[in-house]
Amino acid sequence: MRVSISVALFACLITGNALSQMESERKPVNCPSLDVKGDSPLHKVSLPPSDRCSPSNKNGFPIPDPNCTPGAINPSITLEVLKNPNFKTGCVRDEATNPQIKDGTYKWYHLQKPPHNSGQAQVCELDHLISLEIGGADTLDNIWPQCGPSRAALDERYFKRKDTVENYLAKQVREGKMNLSDAQSGIATDWTQYLETAERECPKGECK
Repeated sequence: MRVSISVALFACLITGNALSQMESERKPVNCPSLDVKGDSPLHKVSLPPSDRCSPSNKNGFPIPDPNCTPGAINPSITLEVLKNPNFKTGCVRDEATNPQIKDGTYKWYHLQKPPHNSGQAQVCELDHLISLEIGGADTLDNIWPQCGPSRAALDERYFKRKDTVENYLAKQVREGKMNLSDAQSGIATDWTQYLETAERECPKGECK
């Protein structure tokens, strides 16, 4: 019996060490010290939602239901952190909620997760409404499935165009041209309001 217990404990230690190593390898090197589970929603909601989540439309683009996805920030990701060259979104991505938990938001919005959803075939993205690049939280009140249009080229799909807005706002914030809290509330309220300027300033999503 003692031998069996010792073997089991040894196996647990090996497994734990392996998981810790995998976790450390997944994170970028030299991440700042952050509260990776930090969560401050723009307004409180009850999750999972009791009612169906219904996106609205702004300028021809889908906007998440604020009763399900109000947007949330991570208070530990300050302007100082965002200007720190050691900060990468991988420092906090999938730390507060893993991809399997995030997948649950498809059900909230009564959407079927596409079976082949990568590369050129990607139709949906589990989007951080307030992007991690500007201090968004990695929590479910900041996650929604942004899908379509399926017939458009990949770089014309909604989540790719929102990526351009995210890159633009991140650059504006780091350069002191926009207040961080204004960028966070603005993208949560209506990310499309920045689209025209973002696509002009950051063609193909690249901000110089």
